[in-house]
Amino acid sequence: WDQRGGLKTLVVAQGFFPGAVGLGALRRGAGQLRAPEQPPAGAVAALMYTSGSTGAPKGAVYTHEMLSAQIDTLRALYRIEPGEASVVTFPLFGLFDLALGLTAVIPRMDFTRPGSVDPREILGRVQDTKAAQLFGSPALIDRVGRYAEAHGVKLPSLKRVLSAGAPVPSKTLARFAALLEDGVEIHTPYGATESLPVASIGSRELAATAASTAAGRGVCVGRPVAGMEAAIIAVDEAPIARWSESLRLPAGRVGEIAVKGAVVSAAYFNKTEATALAKISDAEGFWHRMGDLGYFDEEGRLWFCGRKAHRVALEERTLYSVCCEGVFNAHPAVKRTALVGVTITGRRIPVLCVELENPLAGARAREGLKQELFALGAPHEASRSVDSILFHPGFPVDRRHNAKIKRELLAVWAAKTLGGTAA
Repeated sequence: WDQRGGLKTLVVAQGFFPGAVGLGALRRGAGQLRAPEQPPAGAVAALMYTSGSTGAPKGAVYTHEMLSAQIDTLRALYRIEPGEASVVTFPLFGLFDLALGLTAVIPRMDFTRPGSVDPREILGRVQDTKAAQLFGSPALIDRVGRYAEAHGVKLPSLKRVLSAGAPVPSKTLARFAALLEDGVEIHTPYGATESLPVASIGSRELAATAASTAAGRGVCVGRPVAGMEAAIIAVDEAPIARWSESLRLPAGRVGEIAVKGAVVSAAYFNKTEATALAKISDAEGFWHRMGDLGYFDEEGRLWFCGRKAHRVALEERTLYSVCCEGVFNAHPAVKRTALVGVTITGRRIPVLCVELENPLAGARAREGLKQELFALGAPHEASRSVDSILFHPGFPVDRRHNAKIKRELLAVWAAKTLGGTAA
């Protein structure tokens, strides 16, 4: 249903599918099909569970109005046209595709392991159907892009590529962008299960900010989308009962990202305490605390600095995971990095875990690389405090996107390796 009460999409299935009209029943009653009644205001449409990357998964309550607002926002933001084909590698976006009037193309893959997908399956589906759209996690985009680059594959039918779930490295974006026609962008919407989308940025603008990311400023996620309001508030672990403009921090100050708009879920299912921690009521509704850290630049763009739970507080300063990691990720021998805190003899130290492009690199090469990374991090406030670097064979990641690094597990591994405790 759209916000004006009209039926947008009728789902028809041959066989049983929840909520769908049977194909046989449709044929028998051709011309007599009646649209279902419009749900009442505030009616629950779905429970969408968070990935649980920083705690137990929580069910965000989606109303019909919220889903409708998400669909309208996505359509306008990315100029999506009904009738286009879209290759679906994430189930939630498959539901959006149907509501947007797209033909959803389902590849043969394990949707809990997008980072291990067969690249030929994704590329084949795009080429066979002349798909206009592809959504993939950063891990999938990286894997498919590497294969396509090595085999000279191009994807001229794509009008847009969407990737979300974690920041997409600039190297990954550049590699995949080379497969596309001139002018076609990879869009990286920023948001969460509780609020999607909040902001969006295209690969061209993101490439222009890569130098700032490599200097420790975080990752630019673009400007808030139409209908969304975002603010930066001071970091606080306690609930905030009531919104006040005094909570809002000025441009350039790092704090927690809070958002407000029609695409934001109002509550978690049967999680009163979690809801109280995440929501701030105001005269017109509520704000949602993203649990992410960031800031606004002078141009009104939002920058992501990492999860609030992943910051590493030292005696002299606080390090933000994505800001710190961006400095070291710029090294060509590095696939990705993760900042964790470890306590040794009562002192908390920042440890950088490193996953290499070549995991078979020998001890001498690794020692040389370690010194290069220390030198790379020394000039920048975001990274100069790192004085311990560990090489890891393969980071643990979430099952949904295979891109959210499980830093909590890495912290335990690093503590065991260094003879300390995870902080």
